[in-house]
Amino acid sequence: MKQNALGKSGINVSCLGLGTMTFGEQNTEEEAFAQMDCALAAGVNLFDTAEMYPVPPQEKTFTISEQFIGKWIKLRNCRDRLILSTKVVGPTVKSRAMGSYIRDGKNHLTGVNIKTALEGSLRRLGTDTVDLYQIHWPDRKVNIFGQREFTSPEDAETDNAEISETLETLDKLRKAGKIRVFGISNETPWGVMRYLSLAGKNGWDRVVSIQNPFNLLNRSFESGLAEISFRESVGLLAYSPLAFGMLTGKYLDGHKPVRARLTLYSRFQRYQTKNALKATRDYVRLAQEHDLDPAQMALAFVRTRPFVASVLLGATSVKQLESNLASVELELSVEVLAGIEEIHNRIPNPCP
Repeated sequence: MKQNALGKSGINVSCLGLGTMTFGEQNTEEEAFAQMDCALAAGVNLFDTAEMYPVPPQEKTFTISEQFIGKWIKLRNCRDRLILSTKVVGPTVKSRAMGSYIRDGKNHLTGVNIKTALEGSLRRLGTDTVDLYQIHWPDRKVNIFGQREFTSPEDAETDNAEISETLETLDKLRKAGKIRVFGISNETPWGVMRYLSLAGKNGWDRVVSIQNPFNLLNRSFESGLAEISFRESVGLLAYSPLAFGMLTGKYLDGHKPVRARLTLYSRFQRYQTKNALKATRDYVRLAQEHDLDPAQMALAFVRTRPFVASVLLGATSVKQLESNLASVELELSVEVLAGIEEIHNRIPNPCP
């Protein structure tokens, strides 16, 4: 398994990582353990989770993914083989109901809240240090999670754009040995540059990574963020590389596979718009014309972008995970890449 540098941190992460947001919702503890065993055996060292996981978030399942991982690490005695990453939730606002039960819904990214969240994650994961600690989403109103347009904040309660306290807290936690490095997630170009500017101005450590969605149906990262990521060494940890499974082709023609994410959860229907289905059909046809597995083609495309540090795989079975891991061997031909660009130019970013 090839490894890539995580920013300028000196840490190397596997080019494919294991995402764990299904652990405790779609996957039982036994199934989660099997997936982690499979990933580790394949050379994956980056295991990514969050205090909020599993997804969709619920009060009754809050932190279960971290608990599963902590128990598995203890049983397998493999902490030294992992780059372990987790996240602190962002604030709860009217348009973003998730997390209202966490710290009484007062989840601004203050020093106190970040420290409290990290201590909980360290305890559940059974470790003294998190390798990569991430801000799950910004402490201000931004156009993420399927929202295309930017709208100005309604009031100060929903827009805490000053991130200096957040960054200073992360820097102090690193110096205290609680975390090795830190990153951001679901961020915008303005947000990334603000983090970098404040770090340079105050002598704080820089963010080393950004975890945002990136896939054939959502390449919006390439407009602004990709150049920042490449030139400033803030590597992308690409999540949803298969657009919640859409790019496998399994949802085409009205199919609703049992236990599949888009079958179970109506909240993710932005991945099944008319244009999303049209683009997916074309990408699947392109893969088939070149005797490729559609999912492996989609994963190989993401993995080979110059700004990507790791591609986070999410699966609900070991069989799925094994197939996705096999994409590490696939190099796309000039003809396939040209075909991808032709489709993208006709139907750009149907699922932001």
